[in-house]
Amino acid sequence: MASEDIAKLAETLAKTQVAGGQLSFKGKSLKLNTAEDAKDVIKEIEDFDGLEALRLEGNTVGVEAAKVISKALEKKSELKRCHWSDMFTGRLRSEIPPALISLGEGLITAGAQLVELDLSDNAFGPDGVRGFEALLKSPACFTLHELKLNNCGMGIGGGKILAAALTECHRKSSAQGKPLALKVFVAGRNRLENDGATALAEAFGIIGTLEEVHMPQNGINHPGVTALAQAFSINPLLRVINLNDNTFTEKGAVAMAETLKALRQVEMINFGDCLVRSKGAIAIADAVRGGLPKLKELNLSFCEIKRDAALVVAEAVADKAELEKLDLNGNALGEEGCEQLQEVLDSFNMAKVLASLSDDEGEDDDEDDEEGDEDDEEEEEEEEEEEEEEEEPQQRGQGEESATPSRKILDPNSGEPAPVLSSPPPTDLSTFLSFPSPEKLLRLGPKVSVLIVQQTDTSDPEKVVSAFLKVASVFRDEAAVKTAVLDAVDALMKKAFSSPSFNSNTFLTRLLIHMGLLKSEDKIKAIPILYGPLMVLNHVVQQDYFPKALAPLLLAFVTKPNGALETCSFARHNLLQTLYKM
Repeated sequence: MASEDIAKLAETLAKTQVAGGQLSFKGKSLKLNTAEDAKDVIKEIEDFDGLEALRLEGNTVGVEAAKVISKALEKKSELKRCHWSDMFTGRLRSEIPPALISLGEGLITAGAQLVELDLSDNAFGPDGVRGFEALLKSPACFTLHELKLNNCGMGIGGGKILAAALTECHRKSSAQGKPLALKVFVAGRNRLENDGATALAEAFGIIGTLEEVHMPQNGINHPGVTALAQAFSINPLLRVINLNDNTFTEKGAVAMAETLKALRQVEMINFGDCLVRSKGAIAIADAVRGGLPKLKELNLSFCEIKRDAALVVAEAVADKAELEKLDLNGNALGEEGCEQLQEVLDSFNMAKVLASLSDDEGEDDDEDDEEGDEDDEEEEEEEEEEEEEEEEPQQRGQGEESATPSRKILDPNSGEPAPVLSSPPPTDLSTFLSFPSPEKLLRLGPKVSVLIVQQTDTSDPEKVVSAFLKVASVFRDEAAVKTAVLDAVDALMKKAFSSPSFNSNTFLTRLLIHMGLLKSEDKIKAIPILYGPLMVLNHVVQQDYFPKALAPLLLAFVTKPNGALETCSFARHNLLQTLYKM
């Protein structure tokens, strides 16, 4: 490190905040690559007596620097809070797990007893969870109260690893007579989906001490929501439930409503943008009316709720003396419905709790209900397929008892196992393209690559964009789905880019428009989730068929600030790393 850089670092450290047992390097933008880079940071740590909280947010820590910081932490047995969010900016994904392992080893060696661990906004993916898995299972985390892993790109695999680690932590701590008593769990924007959420729900049910759960924007549908609802019912101290921007539908909403009836401490419910629809809203209203005496905030915004159901919700909060906010914005009430809603609340002097209705969608007709029913049928079909796959090993081993009983998804209304199809319904490419899902793609088998090329006009950039996005939308980390998606995209894009009549620039422009990264005069609705397309693009740009001249344009738009990109920072980070190398 140059002498002027050392002087600058020393000046920065001189401004380090020290208060109440806390040492803070927050937002210093320190680039700690080597042991030499970290020398002054280590001295600050070593010289701090009674260190209880260490803030490293907003810096970037490499593998070598993490090792020497870990050594400094080995003597800090009083450390309780690790604020380590956003501390791997610009690092390769492969650097993060060993850095986390080193830091965790320092805490374990010190005999620290953590109460808070915050690793949010570190795009470490499923592998990164392995980096702090040992720490979570160690005595250093037996005392953990708050675990924050927002926006880390964990995916289904990472969610399962995390759930197993928490379960093991609870088992080990219970054996010592002091069970893990986790209170706050934060894991928004992680693409946990149903399987990841279900695994975590099992861990939550074992722990039983949660007070706050924040899991927004995770692609969770009604099976995952139902699993979480069952787990929440075994956590009677819950005060905050934030599942914003997942997909309940009526089934998930009804299951969650049943749980809410049993909870008495809930203060904040955020089910905004969760597609609970009118029947789901009525079920939740029934739960609110019959309980939740401490409710302060209820968010059911942008949930496709119609006027009559919204009025039922309003009437249900009449006796909620502590209610501060009721959010029903972005639903389908219509002008008259909005006025009626305000009148209902005003009738029991609660008009002030109603949030703005400025984004109301206007009174709806019945068409959307029919479309919603079709969506529900698609979900039921996929759920039945998952059940069938789970039962198949038992069918193969007739006469033998399985060591692990099959996990059947129960109907939330009857409590009985949902019906299982005797065989998967046939799928053709048009069915997949109409309602894309990983299961349908896999059922098409190896022929999908040929079909996608045969049935897509590869001379038309707009049609190629459409096919690309539909295939990319079902991208998953599971090997079988990932391979099927990438094979199909490779076949499609290789054929398109090799065609003399195909305009590559137009293709990229239209793709950016559909992804919401480029404005257009056309009224095109951008796709809501960019994780799959970004992960697939990361693969495509590395292939020989991809015109390298397009890379700078793609880099320019992926680099620009964009809210849609911020929700999938892990995929964006991977793509940016690849493009920078080209």
